[in-house]
Amino acid sequence: QVQLVESGGGLVQPGGSLRLSCAASGGILRINAMGWYRQAPGKQRELVASITSGGSTNYADFVKGRFTISRDNAKNTVYLQMNTLEVEDTAVYLCNADLIQTYPISRKECWGQGTQVTVSS
Repeated sequence: QVQLVESGGGLVQPGGSLRLSCAASGGILRINAMGWYRQAPGKQRELVASITSGGSTNYADFVKGRFTISRDNAKNTVYLQMNTLEVEDTAVYLCNADLIQTYPISRKECWGQGTQVTVSS
């Protein structure tokens, strides 16, 4: 079974930084794209950033210039470096992967359980 496990969330003051990691494990043939989403209380889930297997990135307007997404294909891991965090960034951050599993060979979309990011004074 394919699993996504996030880490790196926590409590940080405004202006601080956090680095989120998401490691995919299991029978994976190829990960096409990985991304980070977030969901705050009373809000819909929204895309924060995504990255393709070739390294092309896409960012939501509200994080451009502050967040950086990257991936290590050898480790099946995606990272989200979050700088200059704001109170409005408080949310559960979820990892997503569009991948090809090994058996049966098929395309799957997988989600992690999420990690809480709280930005507060």
